[in-house]
Amino acid sequence: MEEMKSISELTRRVLQFRDARDWGQYHNPKDLALSLAVEAGELLEHFQWRSSDEAVAEARQGIVDELGDVLIYALLLCHELGLDPLTVVSGKLTKNEKKYPVDQAYGSRRKYTELS
Repeated sequence: MEEMKSISELTRRVLQFRDARDWGQYHNPKDLALSLAVEAGELLEHFQWRSSDEAVAEARQGIVDELGDVLIYALLLCHELGLDPLTVVSGKLTKNEKKYPVDQAYGSRRKYTELS
């Protein structure tokens, strides 16, 4: 397995895999978003009817495989929309830091609208 050292290298590898099979013709933003949701559902299936610990112990490889599919589709969607994944995540973290200040959110599972 080739070691990837950056998200851009990983994205290039995903694109090479896709392009070698001429699948780019199917990779529009809508269908990539749908595929991402489908794969997230398949990831959830490994946890259904099990505790978190049981799922990880019994279905770890399946979880890894489905998580890989989720990440692949997320990278492809970023590519198709002309977005840098690092910028997307960094921007979302900045927004979340404002919505969930440490002094209000620490140790809480409340939604930002429920914080005091």
